[in-house]
Amino acid sequence: MAVYVWMLRLGRLCARSPGVLGARAVLSRGWQEARWQGVRPLSSREVDGTAPLPVGGCSYIQGHTGLHLINKTVGQCLDATVQKIPDREALVVLHENVRLTFAQLKEEVDKAASGLLSIGLCKGDRLGMWGPNSYAWVLMQLASAQAGIILVSVNPAYQARELEYALKKVGCKALVFPKQFKTQQYYNILKQICPELEKAQPGALKSQRLPDLTTVILVDASLPGTLLLDDVIAAGNTEQHLAHLQHTQKFLSCHDPINIQFTSGTTGSPKGATLSHHNIVNNANMIGERLRLPLKMPKELRMVLPTPLYHCLGSVGGTMVSMTHGITLILPSPSFDGKKALEAISRERGSFLYGTPTMFVDILNQPDFSSYDISAMLGGVIAGSPAPPELIRAIINKLNMKELVAQIVNTETGTLTKLNTPGELWIRGYCVMLGYWGDPQKTVEAVGQDKWYRTGDIATMDEKGFCKIVGRSKDMIIRGGENIYPAELEDFFHTHPKVQEVQVVGVKDKRLGEEICACIRLKKGEKTTAEEIKAFCKGKIAHFKIPRYIVFVTEYPLTVSGKIQKFKLREQMEQHLNL
Repeated sequence: MAVYVWMLRLGRLCARSPGVLGARAVLSRGWQEARWQGVRPLSSREVDGTAPLPVGGCSYIQGHTGLHLINKTVGQCLDATVQKIPDREALVVLHENVRLTFAQLKEEVDKAASGLLSIGLCKGDRLGMWGPNSYAWVLMQLASAQAGIILVSVNPAYQARELEYALKKVGCKALVFPKQFKTQQYYNILKQICPELEKAQPGALKSQRLPDLTTVILVDASLPGTLLLDDVIAAGNTEQHLAHLQHTQKFLSCHDPINIQFTSGTTGSPKGATLSHHNIVNNANMIGERLRLPLKMPKELRMVLPTPLYHCLGSVGGTMVSMTHGITLILPSPSFDGKKALEAISRERGSFLYGTPTMFVDILNQPDFSSYDISAMLGGVIAGSPAPPELIRAIINKLNMKELVAQIVNTETGTLTKLNTPGELWIRGYCVMLGYWGDPQKTVEAVGQDKWYRTGDIATMDEKGFCKIVGRSKDMIIRGGENIYPAELEDFFHTHPKVQEVQVVGVKDKRLGEEICACIRLKKGEKTTAEEIKAFCKGKIAHFKIPRYIVFVTEYPLTVSGKIQKFKLREQMEQHLNL
């Protein structure tokens, strides 16, 4: 069974009184409670201005097609923006004291792209960027795209085993990183899987475990076996190499692969989702349209981005929205820091803020929040995981983000369901990836020949076409023949005044097949019992949805990107309960 959506619809929530903020966000509860101030389709320039409705009483919507898709490469988008607003600030990196206009950024990007080609990289080669948010990250993202090199977004928290898996999976030829960040010693981590590095000629590495890797580039240090990024850029700043870049660009297509983003690995080993210029340019353009950026005054076009660039929200929702819409991109810190984000908003007159629900919770709960000047704030994007209505209201009220956009994320396969009936969510359109790199079987399982992407989320669609995510298909619990969606129960438990966070999993049961286990993290200083929690459920949810097991925990198993691994949590609970 499937819920079909052509383009997922985004809407703006109205302000209500803020509720208690939790550390985790849950989408499914009460989108209707929060009410929609006004629903706009993805394009703010639609001719009829109406929202599309489901077709024939079934869970299917085709989005508006009034806004034409862009058939440009990333480089062509940057070129077009430079032609229009060369002197507007493009990039501000506060922790590195970097401040560049679009014209200046374009000049540096061209030199870096030319430099990458000059050291032997070619169109289609994979270059990994491994490190926290920095000027070098943005530079490599844009320079690789200019040269037709595929950027591989590597999680900066990866350790040796995870790094080896990622680099081998996609056959990285080059890897760029700083010497270290906090306790993360990048050069030393790479040496664990590539001991040949110390004695290698820079740019001519031959590694047994990483046979494709030949070039290692350090951002901020000269170490054995590596090239220095500044030297690579300088090498590209010659008439000959810049001419080579221009020649290479003649053979680039907007449909070429340009970025590989690894999945979070919540259900197994990470997969390399491969994106084209066309994917990310149009995604960025639609986000900008949805934020009404073309209608803003220049002083209102300043985006504070505390989210990681290795994630799509940062590199596409951030960098690429800047390149397509000419909005200034402000990086407040190398990794997320709620205080630094507020400082950036105040000091740089930030008007848009991006973040995950947890990031917004942290920002709103800063002890000196009221001391910051947030008068320039207009809106932003909250994404990465579901967000409860209380959090949305608090963001709108306290951060003055009246034009907040909530972004619903993709899901999986089936046949059409009736309205208000749970099924797997499918989407099709410009945003669907080319496939999983080097994984044809996984690609076929996710994206059919008809180009419908099966996202794996369980969703319902109502008569007005609103989608509500109720859980993941792999997380659904079948208890004695009853289908139970963990997200619904997690939503419910967030209404308990003592609950900070909750995860619901199914654990094995000889009689019913599965039983419900609620893993609850209480608010600081709070105490309760399993019996009290069960009593709270009675009369509020169906009896078969009341968890048999209530386990109080202090933490959950996480992926390196911070997502909860439910399959590991399930295993832990079965061991804990001796099942």
